[in-house]
Amino acid sequence: MTEKCIKYIGFRPTYTNLNRLIAQIVSSITASLRFDGALNVDLTEFQTNLVPYPRIHFPLATYAPIVSSERAFHEQLSVAEITNQCFEPGNQMVKCDPREGKFMACCLLYRGDVVPKDVNHAIATIKTKRSVRFVDWCPTGFKVGINYQPPTVVPGGDLAKLQRAVCMLANTTSIAEAWARLDYKFDLMYAKRAFVHWYVGEGMEEGEFSEAREDLAALEKDYEEVGVDTYDFSEY
Repeated sequence: MTEKCIKYIGFRPTYTNLNRLIAQIVSSITASLRFDGALNVDLTEFQTNLVPYPRIHFPLATYAPIVSSERAFHEQLSVAEITNQCFEPGNQMVKCDPREGKFMACCLLYRGDVVPKDVNHAIATIKTKRSVRFVDWCPTGFKVGINYQPPTVVPGGDLAKLQRAVCMLANTTSIAEAWARLDYKFDLMYAKRAFVHWYVGEGMEEGEFSEAREDLAALEKDYEEVGVDTYDFSEY
């Protein structure tokens, strides 16, 4: 997220800046509970539409556009443009490349000056891109929410007040990159038993670290297997 703030806002963020960006995402996810819209989305629908298997339940959050308050007057983007930005690595809250994995489902939550016709056209364009790949057992997994309330920002803050924005929650196999990074960093530290004594001193057992590491490795493998094509018709 620090890289995104440097790229789009133009300075190294503080925790306040990061929290304000996270707040926009949380606000977009819960907007349907508070405001009227053409297609409101209930929170329980996220679990229904985004989670194909119990362990594959880690959505990747993306927000667009991220615009600094200084550039607000000459950077109002169309529905198609902000939708395209959601599928770019630069707008994701977790560092991974969606082009290297496969999507299982996407939930696009629009806010502000957005009409269903523009959304349908934007999604149709996304489906034609070869870089956006879905698993074979869920080839067109898009769910859409449209809320008429535009994004609200902190007065005098770093984020611009925009006419429209979109938050995407996606279940994608590319998030396994994040698990691989965690595994690597854990292995480096655990090999030296760094900080282990603090946890053991608080009542944990050292074996719990190994169990947690094995569970994360299994999760990484689960995501890998989900991305493998379920059916290979060339065999028949």
